Parts: sequence; structure tokens; C-alpha cells
Amino acid sequence: MTNNNPKIALITGASRGLGKALATELSRRGWRLLLTARGAEDLAAVASELDAEAIAGDVADPGHRERLAAAIERLGGLDLLVNNASSLGTSPLPRLADYSREVLTGLFDTNVVAPLALIQDLLPRLRERDGAVVNISSDAATGGYEGWGGYGATKAALDQVSNVLAAEEPGLRVWWVDPGEMRTAMLADAVGDEAADAPPPEAVAAPAIAGLLDSRPASGRYVAAELGVEAGAR
Repeated sequence: MTNNNPKIALITGASRGLGKALATELSRRGWRLLLTARGAEDLAAVASELDAEAIAGDVADPGHRERLAAAIERLGGLDLLVNNASSLGTSPLPRLADYSREVLTGLFDTNVVAPLALIQDLLPRLRERDGAVVNISSDAATGGYEGWGGYGATKAALDQVSNVLAAEEPGLRVWWVDPGEMRTAMLADAVGDEAADAPPPEAVAAPAIAGLLDSRPASGRYVAAELGVEAGAR
């Protein structure tokens, strides 16, 4: 698609799964993309396929976030930040009674502190364009599922970060989205072969999130399956 004035998005965790599917969906809609993920080889392949820019690294690293912010400055602005990168933690998922506090601290660094830090770094550019923030949540943020206590606690915290950010930044759209179960490597790490029964992220979650950009509903928590996108629809 040719677009002389494309909107610009930064997507984290874009080398596979939901991040890759959402990048593909936005590329199809003419967006200019800056992609990041820790896996340099996989990220480069996605960026090449989508004619996107890519900077490999860990969003929990302040130096990497500085490189991303510099790239956004070079691109001239930012319309959308998608905080998709996250960690599941220990697999198989441990009960809270056995949870390593060191692992839990690392989870909060990756799943909560890093997304907030990236938001803080990029807020001036988002404000300039009445931009949007999408923080990827989970049903584990609200459900009491055995073994999901550590990951779920981080996603509940990210939900509340989003909730307060929405109140403090009324000029932006802040959406925190439960994408539902998806056929991803993370779900396979958590539940094994059962993940094969879930729809791929490009079937529901990615088009549902992209649809938010079209309708720009009020800031808030959304569930992808409730956004009117049927599995397989494009």
C-alpha cells in the first residue's frame, strides 16, 4: 500500500506471535513500523517481510529504550505504542507457595516497569499526535487460575498502570486489551499441547486491536473476542 503520510507505530515483542500478527495487520493498513524484540534473527526476518525498521534488544534495558526513542525522533513522531513484549516466567508454572521471588521481581521488571518506562520516554511524541497506547493484558489479570499467580499479578499491575494513565492523559487513547487464548509459543510453554486448540493471533486478536485504531473508543479495558471480530475474519 502506498501512503505518503503514514501513521507510525512502535510494537514490542514483534518477532513472533501477537506482535508479529499485529505488525502484519498494521503494515497491510499502510502504517510505518518500528519493531523490536530480543531475537535479532527472527525480528530481522519480520522487518524484511513487512518493509519495517527493526532494533533488536530487551525493553527492560534502559539503553535499548533510549535507542528506540532516538529512532522515533528520527522518524518524526509516534501515533501508536504497543507494549506487547512480556515474560511468562518459570515454566512449568509454579504455585505461589513455591514462587521464586527473584523470578517474580524479574517478571515485574519486564511486564510492568519496562512498559511504563517506554511510555514515559515516548509520551511527548504521543501527545503531539493525539496518539494511542495499547498494553497487552491477559485474562490471568482478573482470573484466579492455578499456576498463573506470578504472570497474572504483573498483568493486573499493568492494567492498573493503564487505568491511571488513561485518567492522567485524557488527550490520548489508552487501551489495555485481553487478547484471549492464542496459539503462541508462550501459551505452549504454559499449557503444552493444549495450545494447539487456540486460534492463531492473526485470526482474532490482531484485527480486533487494529480495529480499535479505526473506531478510537474511549480509553479502557477491552477483550478482543468481544470486539466483533470472528475467528478467521479479515
